Order: sequence, then structure tokens, then C-alpha cells
Amino acid sequence: MLNVGWDQVFAWRLHRQLVSAPSTAGVVAISERLAGVQAQVTSAAETAVAVRGRETTADGVAQALAAGSLVKTWAMRGTLHAMVPEQAAAALSLIGSARTWEKPSWQKSFGATPDQVAALVEVVSTVLADQVLTRDELVEAVLAEPGFGHLAEQLRSGWGAVLKPLAWQGALCHGPARGAKVTFAGPAQVVPGWTGIPEPAAAAPTLLRAYLGAYGPASPEVFDAWLSRNSLRKTVVRGWFAALGDELTEVSVDGRPGWMPAEFTDDLAAATLDPAIHLLGPFDQYVLGPGTADTALLPAEHRAKVSRAAGWISPLVLVDGRIAGTWERVEDEVVVSMFAAGRFPKRDLTAAVNRLAEALGASGLTVRAG
Repeated sequence: MLNVGWDQVFAWRLHRQLVSAPSTAGVVAISERLAGVQAQVTSAAETAVAVRGRETTADGVAQALAAGSLVKTWAMRGTLHAMVPEQAAAALSLIGSARTWEKPSWQKSFGATPDQVAALVEVVSTVLADQVLTRDELVEAVLAEPGFGHLAEQLRSGWGAVLKPLAWQGALCHGPARGAKVTFAGPAQVVPGWTGIPEPAAAAPTLLRAYLGAYGPASPEVFDAWLSRNSLRKTVVRGWFAALGDELTEVSVDGRPGWMPAEFTDDLAAATLDPAIHLLGPFDQYVLGPGTADTALLPAEHRAKVSRAAGWISPLVLVDGRIAGTWERVEDEVVVSMFAAGRFPKRDLTAAVNRLAEALGASGLTVRAG
């Protein structure tokens, strides 16, 4: 077993996630490296990619979605993500294998039985086989079929709870926006060469390699928390880890066990932190990957400042790879709130703001204490 400290882990993650070493590879490669970027808020996805790229554009994610090189769908934890198609198909397979819509609690909350969900999959797959529809158009098409009238409110809900199981089974994904309106399409319409949803045993290695290659070392429980909020059976997830065999190495991080791809262990052992402060945007994968409950990354007493009401995840200030504060943009100012009282390293923060401004194409930003 390899024994390392958290400084090494955070240094490796900063580099591997392209925070301390931005890439010239482009939007798709950055999204693939991160195993997807959360896209509940479109601007957050654009920021996550922009701060990691040297040659990205303000709407790079939108362009990749339009080209079909990324697909937007309900994936990890039931939230919208922009992902490369292979990783998206793998994530949908594993999340769908939990069959959460068959649980009594889900049926009670959303009023659809497993048979009705199966019927919805068939109807929606047929309706979207050759057209892209807005939410209202899709709902009207579904309600024209018998047996779905009682689901009208749920189908129209912006939360998409009844539509998520359809996404996980490959019946729909998000299509190109129509003005301010969301549209839905069959994945094969928007992704060239879409091959469908693989079986979980075939999908697991793809997503595990991607996740552990960005957020490792991690345990099966942490991986499942990221993927499905621990909806999967523990024995199943542990089996996916075990199936990778010698591809994975067990690592102890100050006594906490985890696994990561063996190909990266030398880099992890040699990793050292740089002194730079880094600013990341809202809903950033740096914290969503390991989760806001990880006290090595985010002190428990400050968690509520990052994971806020209605699921909002604040923009991050990173010091030594750890979350040390939050920030917000107010016109041409970046207002920084550090967790530690009295600590406001203005010179280092100014350098971080300048890097942020360059990434976002927003010259003239200044920093002040919140």
C-alpha cells in the first residue's frame, strides 16, 4: 500500500484536474479529464472549462454540445452534466442500474409505477426518434397517449424527476436550446455514432478510470456518493473496483484508504504543492468530485458556506489545494470571503483574479475582501 499525505493528494489533483496546469487540448478533452462538468447552470460549466484551458472560448461548452462532441443529460446525482458521449453512456448505465424509480419512496413522491416508467420510455423513444421537442411539446405528445394524464404536473416540472429515469435508460437527452426554451432529443439525433447504453459491467471500467484518474484516491463509497448519492448496493460497487484488478493501487492518505489508477501512483508520490491561490467557479468539479462532506478538503464548520440553499455550490478559493474561502463577482470586482479571520493575502489573490479574468475574457477585474 502506498502511504501519502493530503498535500500530495491535493497537489496531484490540482495538476491532474488542470487547475495548476491549464491545458491547450480544448473543451472536449478538459470535460473528459473531469468525467463531465456540471451543467445545471450553463455559465458554471463554461467557467469550469475556461479556467482550465489556454485556448477555450466563452461558449466552448455550448459549441461542443451543438457539434455532438459533448452531450447534456441528467447524470451524476440526478444533475445535468455535459459529458463526452462514451462517459455519459457509462454513467447513465451505472445510475440506471440502481433502478431508483422502482423504489416505493420514489413511486410515492412522483406518482409513477415501474410499468408506467417503462411505458414512458417506449413512448418518448418513439416520439423523439426523428424530432427535437421543447418540454411543452414533449409533454403534449406524451399526454396524447392514454394512461399518463395524472403525470402532467410532474412531466412539466423543471426538476425533471419523472424524465430522469428516461434519460438513464437512453430515451432522451437535452437537445439544442430553442431561444430560452429547453429541448429534448433522442441521443442518436444529437450525438454522431451514438451506440446506446452499455451493460453496467462493461460501463463500470470506463467511468471508474475517469473518476479515479481525476479525483482519486477514493473508496467505492465515495465514488457511489458522487455517482448516485449511494443508491447502489455496496457489494456491486466494490465488485466494479475489484474487477479492475491490478489497474488500481490501494493508497492510504494519512490513514484514510482509497484506490487510484496504478499508472498515476509515481506522480502522486512525487507531487508537491505550488504556492499559488486558485479561484474556481460555482458548481466546480474540484469539490463535487470528492463531495462537500470531505472534511480534508472542506472543513465541516464551513461546509454551509459552499453547499448552500437549493443545491447552490459557491465559487471556491483554494489555498494549498484546500477550500479556504468563497468569492462572488460584483460588476468589476471579485469579492472574496476567506474562512480564516484576518487572512486576506491580497497580492496572491490579485494574481488569482488576473488569471480568472484572462480565462473569462473579463479584463479589469479587481479584488476586495467580503
